[in-house]
Amino acid sequence: ALARLQDNVEPFPSEAVEQIVQEELGARLSKAFAEFELKPMAAASLGQVHRARLRDGRTVAVKVQRPGIREVVVQDMEALEEIADFLDRHTEAGRRYEFLQILTEMRRSLLRELDYRQEASNLATLGRNLAQFERIIVPEPVDDYTTSRVLTMDYVRGRKITAIGPLARMEMDGERLGETLFEAYLQQILVDGFFHADPHPGNVFLTEDRRLALLDVGMVGRITPDLQDKLLRLLLSISEARGEEAANLLVELGERRSDFESEAFRREITHLVVEQHNVSAENLQIGRVVIELTRAAAENGLRVPSQLTLLGKTLLNLDQVGRTLDPEFEPNAAIRRHAADLMQQRALKNASPANVFSSLLEMNEFVQRLPGRLNRVLDAVADNQVEVQVRLTNAATIMEGLEKIANRIAVGAILASLIIGASMMMRVQTSFRILGYPGYATILFVAAVAGGILLVLDITLHDRRSRRDTKK
Repeated sequence: ALARLQDNVEPFPSEAVEQIVQEELGARLSKAFAEFELKPMAAASLGQVHRARLRDGRTVAVKVQRPGIREVVVQDMEALEEIADFLDRHTEAGRRYEFLQILTEMRRSLLRELDYRQEASNLATLGRNLAQFERIIVPEPVDDYTTSRVLTMDYVRGRKITAIGPLARMEMDGERLGETLFEAYLQQILVDGFFHADPHPGNVFLTEDRRLALLDVGMVGRITPDLQDKLLRLLLSISEARGEEAANLLVELGERRSDFESEAFRREITHLVVEQHNVSAENLQIGRVVIELTRAAAENGLRVPSQLTLLGKTLLNLDQVGRTLDPEFEPNAAIRRHAADLMQQRALKNASPANVFSSLLEMNEFVQRLPGRLNRVLDAVADNQVEVQVRLTNAATIMEGLEKIANRIAVGAILASLIIGASMMMRVQTSFRILGYPGYATILFVAAVAGGILLVLDITLHDRRSRRDTKK
């Protein structure tokens, strides 16, 4: 149903288009444009696109926002927020997945998407970041013809990749295009920290000169440098089927809730990662794997960053596009191929003059404050004011274990003393004998042997029960 929205959305009347463009640009269509086609080339849920030509002869695409769509989105989001808040407070699924937090992030993204000036800025940024990829183009915005409800950009001649016929597929280099597109997204996510978050087939065009055009950049994702490092390691661990490492990285990325189940979480993540590694190339979807990882984290009490959910959704769309271009494309192999280049690019980015200067300033501040901090530490040591705090996890379990150890040591000491006492009493001649041996010494030996057998049985049965409980 969502895929049908890419093609089958009813356009709004041309009178409304003309009115919105004239209000936003402050000029009549005939004055602002040499030509303007009132029949839209494409219509979507938030707006529609018209072909036009500027006075200087430049062919452009003009994106016009639907009348009243901002108010509709706000009302719908308020209704959804009430539902999400109810689910969070009254259902187990709500407490685990935190629907209200997800919806808040979605609301923020949608409202940004409704401001076409933000999308124009995204187009310019993405175009600069991907300038090195000759097979990928991003339309350049026309700032003088762009407002919050009207976006004017370069017109791209081409077709959606899902509308390409068999003959066109034979002429294009699908393998090379798929590899280039995936590499470009890895750079966006893991180097630039700014990525096009909606690469579904309706937003990726094959141009007439056999290049890929990325359209509709209203929805973007941003990732901090620290999160980029962990994501790169996570994708590498997934691609190489290192499940335990992937689980550890997710724990570092996320925030543990009170109901976090560490062992169950690690087992499930390891199973998911190993399972996807055995999937055939045509069925492998790296985006679905990332989404499954976030689901497993939520179900086991681990709150992961919202960027990870958006990343999974982006990669899921990218899987579909890549599969259309090259049915045999292997994302795991592509990640491994580009890992070295990505790490080199990240190192060069971190070594930029701005970052180096910032590090020097931090080092200067550290050196200046070091003597004072050392003096305070030495004064505290001299005045006997140094305290060491130890925080125990599962303190009750640890104390219970220590008590068992102490009890076993005490019982062992008692049994040893019984044996020693019996040995000494063997030399005492008495009339009371058992089987020809001194009676009291024999009784002590029997008691020591019985106690030893009971202690061994208790240790064996208890340890076996503990191992069985741990496996469960």
